[in-house]
Amino acid sequence: MKKKEELPDCPVATTVSLIGSKWKLLIMRNLLVRPWRFNELKKNLEGISQKVLTDSLRSMEEDGIITRTVFPEVPPRVEYALSELGESMRPIIKSMETWGMEYKQNLN
Repeated sequence: MKKKEELPDCPVATTVSLIGSKWKLLIMRNLLVRPWRFNELKKNLEGISQKVLTDSLRSMEEDGIITRTVFPEVPPRVEYALSELGESMRPIIKSMETWGMEYKQNLN
C-alpha cells in the first residue's frame, strides 16, 4: 500500500492514480459481481494482455483494493475479489454506469 507522502495532494488525482486505468476499472466492474479467477478475467476482458492483467491485479492487491486467495488444491486455484476498500468504490462505479447509460440514451 502506498504511503500518504507518495500520493498526490489532490484527492481526485489520488483516486485516478489508484484506479484510473481502463483495465483496473473494468476489473473492478467484474469483481463487483463476484470473485473471478485469472483466466475468467482474461477471457472476459477482451483485448487485455496477460502482462497487463497480471500487473493490474498485482498493483490493485498492493494498494489494498483487491484480495488474492490461493486455495490449497492440485492444481492450485486462485481467486480475486474486492477487498473492503475495493467495495467502497461500488457507488462510484455504479454512478459511472448510470452516467454512461444516460449518455448513450441521449445520443439519439
